[in-house]
Amino acid sequence: MWDEQFEELLRRYLPFLPPEEALDADLALRDFGLDSLGTVELLAQLEALYDVRFVDDALSMETFTSPSVLWSTVKKMQPA
Repeated sequence: MWDEQFEELLRRYLPFLPPEEALDADLALRDFGLDSLGTVELLAQLEALYDVRFVDDALSMETFTSPSVLWSTVKKMQPA
């Protein structure tokens, strides 16, 4: 579904997700340790890694609810 770089980056911000546990598409990111500071840092890292800019409608808590929602948002912002 997503690339390896995305998963590696996201896992850095999920301290409660054991390394051996799969990153499920519907995993509740907040339940596994993504806090407000981590969200801001993750956003900046995603923008740099994928050369995208989170526009106003993507700057919401809903964007960071699960890996699938976040990846979908990143993919939508990338040039075709």
